[in-house]
Amino acid sequence: MAQRALWLIRHEPGTPLGGTVRFSRRYPTVEKRAKILNGLSYVPVPEDGPFLKALLFQLRLLDDDKDFVERRDSCSYINKSSVYGLLVGGEELWPVIAFLRNDMIYASVPLVEQALSPRPSLISISGISQGLELLFGIQDFLYSSQKNDTDLNTKLSQLPDLLLQACPLGTLLDANLQNSLTSINCSSVTQPQKQPAWRVGTYKGKPQISISISEKVKCMQYGKQDIADTWQVVGTVACKCDLEGIMPNVTISLNLPTNGSPLQDIIVHPCVTSLDSAILTSSSIDTMDDSAFSGPYKFPFTPPLESFNLCHYTSQVPVPPILGSYHVKEEEAQLKITVNLKLHESVKNNFEICEAHIPFYNRVQLPIWNTKLVLANLRYFEKKAYWSGLLGRSSPNQWKLVFLEL
Repeated sequence: MAQRALWLIRHEPGTPLGGTVRFSRRYPTVEKRAKILNGLSYVPVPEDGPFLKALLFQLRLLDDDKDFVERRDSCSYINKSSVYGLLVGGEELWPVIAFLRNDMIYASVPLVEQALSPRPSLISISGISQGLELLFGIQDFLYSSQKNDTDLNTKLSQLPDLLLQACPLGTLLDANLQNSLTSINCSSVTQPQKQPAWRVGTYKGKPQISISISEKVKCMQYGKQDIADTWQVVGTVACKCDLEGIMPNVTISLNLPTNGSPLQDIIVHPCVTSLDSAILTSSSIDTMDDSAFSGPYKFPFTPPLESFNLCHYTSQVPVPPILGSYHVKEEEAQLKITVNLKLHESVKNNFEICEAHIPFYNRVQLPIWNTKLVLANLRYFEKKAYWSGLLGRSSPNQWKLVFLEL
């Protein structure tokens, strides 16, 4: 009921081999069944080269084949059908269906669901009739409305996809390959893309993408040799995509600066469609080494309409990006606090915003302060009991804040 293999061979008289295999297909699952069902009489399907030579010899299509061969040319072996036995590697492969039409040899090896010794009658092997039907169907497909070799090559290139539908796993379903071709063409027509439920509405207007990268540094600096400073860098990449279309595809690539530390503990938004495994496996728990993935970090995604955080990450920078110190001094009835902030020499002051938070712990509410700020704008957040300084670019790398309690 199935085919173990099939071939299309172009007969080319005058060439060294006498022909060329233009197409071949084997079905390993059917071959495994044949090995079990045929038992000791099982003969494996040969490679294309030995099969080509044995088939051309059996069909008397070799140019130098002029000698009498008893097992082929004797009167007792007159073949009245298109079924042959091929001698390959000292064993006979039987049954083999083969016939020649328009310089093309069509051949297949049907599955015999029983032992081959003694040989069963051809009428009891249903795979032979199905093999002939399949080969005739391929012949009709190749030479219907064919004008030249280009048309033939085009149709040969379509055969793998057609056989997936017409003869899946070696079992013939439809010998009319034109039906399979029509089915494939219909399924390949682009269908209107449906609007996903999570993406409500579409954008109309000028396409633009806004990306914002913010990093938060938490640092405890002791200024003592016997106590190590500690710090942590946490970053967020925010994104807003105004793009037309139902499901636009966007890829954002992040690159580290020179001598930048690799990103770790990366958490991405659910809209990210795929990600390199090296990005996800980089963790701050592991010891840093030179083999750590250092980018580029590519994030392909289908963006929602609103702003969203594309990813969060951490980074084990070798030094704190901002160094700071403070000095507290009581002068008569006043308390004077001086805070000095300085960018590390490896960090350039090219931020769009650089904001320093100065918390005052264990204070429900701060008293009124008279502040003197050099090269920064200062804001006071009463509920959270901290001062916030927006540090500008006027000074290359350092700022000084002075607080006086009234």
